[in-house]
Amino acid sequence: MSAATAPTAPRGAVALGLPGVRRAPRDATDPAAVAAATAGRPAAPGLLDPSGRTAVDLRVSLTDRCTLRCGYCMPPEGLDWMPDDELLTDDEVVRLVRLAVERLGVREVRYTGGEPLLRRGLERVVAATTALRTADGSPVEASMTTNALGLDRRAAGLAAAGLRRVNVSLDTLRPERFAAITHRDRHADVLRGVAAAAEAGIGPVKVNAVLMPGVNDDEAPDLLAWALAHGYELRVIEQMPIDAQGAWSRDGLVTADDVLGSLRAAYDLEADDPATRGGAPAQTYRVRPRGADPASAPLGRVGVIASVTRPFCEACDRTRLTADGQVRSCLFSTSETDLRGLLRGGAPDDEVADVWRAAMWGKAPAHGIGEAEPLTTSGFARPSRSMSAIGG
Repeated sequence: MSAATAPTAPRGAVALGLPGVRRAPRDATDPAAVAAATAGRPAAPGLLDPSGRTAVDLRVSLTDRCTLRCGYCMPPEGLDWMPDDELLTDDEVVRLVRLAVERLGVREVRYTGGEPLLRRGLERVVAATTALRTADGSPVEASMTTNALGLDRRAAGLAAAGLRRVNVSLDTLRPERFAAITHRDRHADVLRGVAAAAEAGIGPVKVNAVLMPGVNDDEAPDLLAWALAHGYELRVIEQMPIDAQGAWSRDGLVTADDVLGSLRAAYDLEADDPATRGGAPAQTYRVRPRGADPASAPLGRVGVIASVTRPFCEACDRTRLTADGQVRSCLFSTSETDLRGLLRGGAPDDEVADVWRAAMWGKAPAHGIGEAEPLTTSGFARPSRSMSAIGG
């Protein structure tokens, strides 16, 4: 499988997804409908789900547009972008984030896309977010996932607005591979953006890499060596079935075990205590040179996000807001709840908060991607939107 093209799904590829779950309808403005959707829910202000999880981490997509064309996300020609009038305005984003923090218990907000740096008002939105305080008076932690194109020009302003962490998507250290994967010759620009973020004090800078067989699956040790040398933290992510083309298949997956095997050929890895992981998606490892004293100081850390082969749904603490104002209880949810319509229809904060709670009360126990090997069970259905429209 090549990430530089938009391949057709191979024979035996499995359509994935999640069974439909009970949740508030997209136009849920009727209090009776919200009450029905939350039947049995404990009286609590936070974003609870029936599995006992509470969402405190909000992912906000600011746009579905992107400056790259990574093959595992979208075709080379791009997609039909959302009309501008369907996107949440800056004020609408800020209102929903404020409501999430002050009424629903959210403590962390990550801005995503598409590419969030395409949002002109990004600094203003981040500043409004970091001015908020949680119920215990703590500041909200604001972060961003980006491809870093243009970050060199905006890193200082984002740091001044209060952005504290950034994840940069970078799948290769080789410019020619980068151009093949992304259909853009912008590798040097990404490196400048990453360096600018670190220089501005936004850190730790985490570098997200997706490895693909026959494309860049040989680069894990090189990516880790580069990250360690610069003080960044590498995160290797299993490719997920959320590409716009619908071409994902289990046969084309570089697994967490593959990644760890490659890294252990060059380094000694010591897993961090899983009990300290919380809702974080990555299992992290302390990295030392091969044969080093286990008591010696590590060179740094590396994380592996095994969404497919080692799902972490039981600890999920996320709620998601798309660029057009739809709540998604899971990245792989097959339905969503409209908050934009409520805002533009004049709904008060109490009503919007109730609908958001109802949406999260419909969250399924797990997305189910890794339930069987091979993935042939019938309990899957791909989400109707691709990653660029949902947000990372």
